[in-house]
Amino acid sequence: MAMAQRNQRVQRSGVPSGEETRSIVSLDTSQMNRILWIDEKNLTAHIEAGIIGQDLERALNESGYCTGHEPDSMEFSSLGGWVATRASGMKKNIYGNIEDLVVHIKMVTPRGVMEKSCQGPRMSTGPDIHHFIMGSEGTLGVVTEVTMKIRPIPEYQKYGSVVFPSFEQGVACLREVAKQRCAPASIRLMDNEQFQFGHALKPQVSSIFTSFLDGLKKFYITKFKGFDPHRLCVATLLFEGDRERVLQHEKQVYDIAAKFGGLAAGEDNGQRGYMLTFVIAYLRDLGMEYYVIGESFETSIPWDRVLDLCRNVKERIVRECKEKGVQFAPLSTCRVTQTYDAGACVYFYFAFNYRGLSDPVHVYEQVEHAAREEILANGGSLSHHHGVGKLRKQWMKESISNVGLGMLRSVKDFVDPDNIFGNRNLL
Repeated sequence: MAMAQRNQRVQRSGVPSGEETRSIVSLDTSQMNRILWIDEKNLTAHIEAGIIGQDLERALNESGYCTGHEPDSMEFSSLGGWVATRASGMKKNIYGNIEDLVVHIKMVTPRGVMEKSCQGPRMSTGPDIHHFIMGSEGTLGVVTEVTMKIRPIPEYQKYGSVVFPSFEQGVACLREVAKQRCAPASIRLMDNEQFQFGHALKPQVSSIFTSFLDGLKKFYITKFKGFDPHRLCVATLLFEGDRERVLQHEKQVYDIAAKFGGLAAGEDNGQRGYMLTFVIAYLRDLGMEYYVIGESFETSIPWDRVLDLCRNVKERIVRECKEKGVQFAPLSTCRVTQTYDAGACVYFYFAFNYRGLSDPVHVYEQVEHAAREEILANGGSLSHHHGVGKLRKQWMKESISNVGLGMLRSVKDFVDPDNIFGNRNLL
């Protein structure tokens, strides 16, 4: 922090503003990548914050443990990044979000080191200072070390999937699963458009017999059961734990699904659905070579507003693309990706062919902006776990109130009075 004392600016991410006249330091924490210790009695691990997610899991696995925190970005994101953005992993139903996994945080700020005095599981000493750090997005200091909860590697893991006649029935099923508090490690509901998109990416069948079975399944669902291929949707499931409990849990979830018209659709489809999650980011880059631009964004929403939100945001994306001169119908799709007692996290994906557009990036920004306005108008949050950054901070006052925003600014002014961490995120 010597540079901070000399009033130089540390920038962890983003493009410097043209208004900035001070020297810029870009901080790389990738060499802070060690697990400092594992406490097998308390099931915690003390870890340097620069470690990448997949490297952390690999190292813990060698000792028979895991964190269970598996965000879609774990191939590239770091532990410090998870803390700084209040990250969420796909298996949060068992392991929790990052705020549930963190026991202790050490952060270096311009004022000095910020950390608690002990590593107890809970403290009643005023507002939790961890919640000033989590979600601060690099505006207050550098997260250097984190103590996390760990678990033994689960004995048994099983994928599954359920096909529903409609998205409405699928959402109702997920609501009931949440109400009964029996959600598996992960449960995700894809709408029809996303199901068809994923089906188009399905690899070619390896044999005539496999092709015959696939055709038979399709016939059974669409002809015998009467599912409309243009309305049906699919939920992917991931169970893990000890084998007996997983099998009991699996039966409970499938029994609930059956009450809402759901049919078991097999392990392979479930596993393929989760693989699609990691493939999508690469497809986005590939699409650029074929005049296709796209992105994803997310929100959290009360259960009673999920259906309206999904319908209205998807329709708004289609309408905005048409009004902005996009020549071909865009991909506009969603999935319910996390469940809670009082609501859900919903992901949206959109992409369009930008042939004929003079400034496709500007059109993309306009469409994304309109979609975010629609989310807020429908009662959704500004973000569930992607964070605010620079792109969404214009809505912060609306999201947390003028007083709330003022409190955050007061913390920033005290911790970093010279704006050393001036990345312009959040505030």
